[in-house]
Amino acid sequence: MTNTTLQASREWWSQRWLELLDSYRFKKRLERARNYSRQGNVLSIEFKGAKVLAKVQGSEVEPYTVSLYLDSFTDEEWGYVIETMSKKAVFPAKLLAGEMPQNIEEVFTSNGLSLFPFTLGDVHSKCSCPDKANPCKHIGAVYYQLGDRFSEDPFVLFQLRGCTKEQIITDLRQLRGEKLEVNTTVKPEEQKPISHPQYSVNLDSFWQYHEPLESSLVVITPSMSETVLDVLGPIPLSKTEDEVKNVTSGDVVTNYLQTLYKEVSQKAMLAAMNVGGG
Repeated sequence: MTNTTLQASREWWSQRWLELLDSYRFKKRLERARNYSRQGNVLSIEFKGAKVLAKVQGSEVEPYTVSLYLDSFTDEEWGYVIETMSKKAVFPAKLLAGEMPQNIEEVFTSNGLSLFPFTLGDVHSKCSCPDKANPCKHIGAVYYQLGDRFSEDPFVLFQLRGCTKEQIITDLRQLRGEKLEVNTTVKPEEQKPISHPQYSVNLDSFWQYHEPLESSLVVITPSMSETVLDVLGPIPLSKTEDEVKNVTSGDVVTNYLQTLYKEVSQKAMLAAMNVGGG
């Protein structure tokens, strides 16, 4: 996989993190750092609070110790950020789905903060290797590895700024919960609540939703799971003369059904997106 292909496969927030390191003028050192990252030289990465501690195997027998951290936001600053996030459902929804909202930076800038570092000087790093340059290839390898971790879990970037995933989710749920209101068209005398120590559920209106969905929360994609044809496997049909050509009756029927299945799926997608409809 080439560098371009690898970069294209990363999420945008991971690419944004790596762009800062890729702007570093010593390209050969960056190439060695990328190789270290890919070849498994980064033996371990762990968080100690908001600081990253890593072990990187270099040319010596003993691995080098790398530390890396950003300036953390205060509890008060994080309180403002999380409160701003809670005002739009798209932020908690996408974060809980493992995706960084595209306009997440607006949340931080509106509170006088920046989620991403501006320069390499904003990334405080140290390595036990004898190389005096910073970042050295060991620090660079950890930096690249963190980019991969951001793709898997955007909350890792928040942790570098001093707030854990658990803290953010807990505060968002609390703030979002305070904004919830009960909407129902069922008359009080027709309601059938279910008793619970904390909750009361009305089954007649439980599945009703009277507000328009936010467009950014609705994503229409074709199914990536197995189809019925995949589950059924080869179709057992009687043999014909065509089988001398290594084409069985089952193959012919399966190919036809696969073509039909694709056409139906495409039409369903168009219908869902209301393409050409009223």
